[in-house]
Amino acid sequence: MSVARITEISSESGKSFQDAIEDGIARANKTLRNVTGAWVQDQEVTVSNGKITQYRVKLKVTFVLDD
Repeated sequence: MSVARITEISSESGKSFQDAIEDGIARANKTLRNVTGAWVQDQEVTVSNGKITQYRVKLKVTFVLDD
């Protein structure tokens, strides 16, 4: 039997939501072992002078704990 844990992280990109998600998962993999999935909990943008300047996501990342 395995036991998993879920942790929440946020990530941002100046390019797109997809890029913010990929950056967040890549960063989580540097710190957490056995990452098995993620859920995008929230998305938001920062706007300056009528243009989107940052894409931000909140992710719930699932990883399996070592025995």
